[in-house]
Amino acid sequence: MSSGAIIYCGGSVFDGEKLHKGAALRLEAGRIAAIGTDAPAGGADVVDLKGGILAPGYVDLQVNGGGGVMFNGDPSVDTLRRIAAAHRTLGATSILPTLITDTAAKTRAAIAAATAAVAEGVPGIAGLHLEGPHLSVSRKGAHDAALIRPMEEDDLVALVAAAQSLPALMLTVAPENVSVNQVKSLVAAGAVVSLGHSDANYETCLSYAKAGASCATHLFNAMSQLGNREPGLVGAVLASGRLSAGLIADGVHVHPESMRAAWAAKTGPGRIFLVSDAMAPAGTAQDAFELEGRRISRKQGKLTLADGTLAGADLDLTSALRVLTSQVNVPLEEALASATRIPADLMGLSGAGRLQTGSQCPLIRIAGDLNEVEVLA
Repeated sequence: MSSGAIIYCGGSVFDGEKLHKGAALRLEAGRIAAIGTDAPAGGADVVDLKGGILAPGYVDLQVNGGGGVMFNGDPSVDTLRRIAAAHRTLGATSILPTLITDTAAKTRAAIAAATAAVAEGVPGIAGLHLEGPHLSVSRKGAHDAALIRPMEEDDLVALVAAAQSLPALMLTVAPENVSVNQVKSLVAAGAVVSLGHSDANYETCLSYAKAGASCATHLFNAMSQLGNREPGLVGAVLASGRLSAGLIADGVHVHPESMRAAWAAKTGPGRIFLVSDAMAPAGTAQDAFELEGRRISRKQGKLTLADGTLAGADLDLTSALRVLTSQVNVPLEEALASATRIPADLMGLSGAGRLQTGSQCPLIRIAGDLNEVEVLA
């Protein structure tokens, strides 16, 4: 950030909680000095927001790849640096690189890479998300069924150590392959346990939430559905205030009317937040890539395997905001919070998701029509 004084004006300021229309923000030596219509402009460079929205950088908790590469392809610091740089161009300044179900060796490499990237201060890398391998084969989606397996003692020991060393660790697990006691141990170590890729019933999901699971991965997708006699994981998310949930709001993974119903039904304090579930093409014009030898095609806003199975999303969070506000009728202020403050708070990320006097936080300008974004500082 600049060592001088900068004032951003000519638009609105979203501080993570509220959208202040016609407000300004003053930055001094990289820290927020004032927010409001009376933010002093003397002695500062002035940046015109051109009717846009000044906001904290997006916080994306599910990023499988970007910049033409997948984390699974080469779980290294160089790969993480490339992925983070690609997502920064899309406004996501804090991400959890996500490893999809893979071997134990690949999981260890991912933990080591994320730990090293955080230690080196790679911009944008906030921690790690391991989506598998302890999932349910019946709800595998695009994950390789041959690599899905129960959590063993060695896995638990490694994950507890990772949770204690990383600033943020999210683990997507299924009750079918992870026990309640294992969840308790992971949560006690500092991990955020997210339920997903599971066919577990409603009562089972609630018991895992009581044990400390606090989230669900990509709501509606790869999970037991809300039925008339069995509410499933979807029903547990909506009914339990203990559970938050990521949502792929591209209008492809979840119908807008389903999103609208979920948004209205969600019991707090748990909240729904946006994720991109982005793959290698994010930030590029790439039209196809490979995941563990399987070709994934990018066409008309979808990423699919040869059999049509969705394999991640062709989505950025600005586009997700546009879908939420225009097709789901979520108020802009709520939509912005779902891409910034809510995921940051869930993971306990300091310096992200909020604009507060005296603090530092990456700043983005979102166009008033939600059609573009740029990182400002």
